[in-house]
Amino acid sequence: MDELRAIPDFGLGWLDAKGPDTDIVLSTRVRLARNLQGYPYVSRATHGEREIVFRTVSRAVDRSSLRRETVYLRMTELSERARKVLLERRLISSEIAGLQAGPDGGVAVAVSPVDPVSILINEEDHLRLQCLVGGLRVMEAWKLADRLDDELGRVLHLAYHHEFGYLTSCPTNVGTGMRASALLHLPGLVLTKEISRALQGIAQVGLTFRGLYGEGSDVVGNFFQISNQTTLGQSEEDLVDHLARIVATVIEKERQARRVLMRDAGPVTEDKIWRAYGLLRYARSLEYEELMNLLSGVRLGVSLQLLPSPSVDSLNRIMIHSQAAHLDEAAGRVLAPADRRAHRAEYVRKVLAGADPPTSEAGC
Repeated sequence: MDELRAIPDFGLGWLDAKGPDTDIVLSTRVRLARNLQGYPYVSRATHGEREIVFRTVSRAVDRSSLRRETVYLRMTELSERARKVLLERRLISSEIAGLQAGPDGGVAVAVSPVDPVSILINEEDHLRLQCLVGGLRVMEAWKLADRLDDELGRVLHLAYHHEFGYLTSCPTNVGTGMRASALLHLPGLVLTKEISRALQGIAQVGLTFRGLYGEGSDVVGNFFQISNQTTLGQSEEDLVDHLARIVATVIEKERQARRVLMRDAGPVTEDKIWRAYGLLRYARSLEYEELMNLLSGVRLGVSLQLLPSPSVDSLNRIMIHSQAAHLDEAAGRVLAPADRRAHRAEYVRKVLAGADPPTSEAGC
């Protein structure tokens, strides 16, 4: 884990909530899938071929604008806990997080502690460039990813077809190879029972939704990840602009739903918010799913200015650092389930106690 400790806020710059609409949009991510011409896709490549891809990509990265800061983390050289930390920070996928130590080399992630970008090497494709920023900043994330893509494309021979675009191991990514997404908190639409209509609406315009960790993950705490489905037949700029416009519409629907809640069920809504805050402030044992549902209520209260604290930044950090691998890492050991629930509750109490106004009770 020394590599992780050496990098401040390793992959967590987006938690600072500096972008627009951060009370609703936690983060924006743009990911580009690319493959090297002349090499088998990762699923068919040998150990030696993956190693060649790793060395080729890393040399190109070292010549890019990331060259002085980039840290390479090989998956099979990391502990299981370290890989889980990377997964919880949305830097790698569950598939490579599950790799065991051994000869399956070439699978790595390259991370910059300065820029909000990372590069997965030999995951599903030879390389996947990712930019992750806070708030609704789709165009900014795209420009950062596009700049790095241009830099690498000048020294790498990428698999590209004049008619189909970038070639990827999964046919659904062929074309731009781009997945742009925004992670939204939508309790208003859920509580007013308008969420199904909203999700059906985004599906009709070529977008889809997933849980907190993307494909295959469950929706918890009223957090929805909205992303493009189409990668073929449109430019990256068109896809990014389309996502930004639709997400802006969803944000406005969520704000409208929150106004309806306060108008038609104000006392009930306030009671839910303060109960959620009270449970988090004093609980001695918390499951992660329970925590996420309670955080949803507190986050709503902060957005509606019903709670004077904590900040959105603090809520974001609770969400990440209360996950299992982060708690184990903080404790320096693998915690038993009951101990982990207790450590989670203790961590949350400390964060909320520190976020309390000076006139509030100081202990936890």
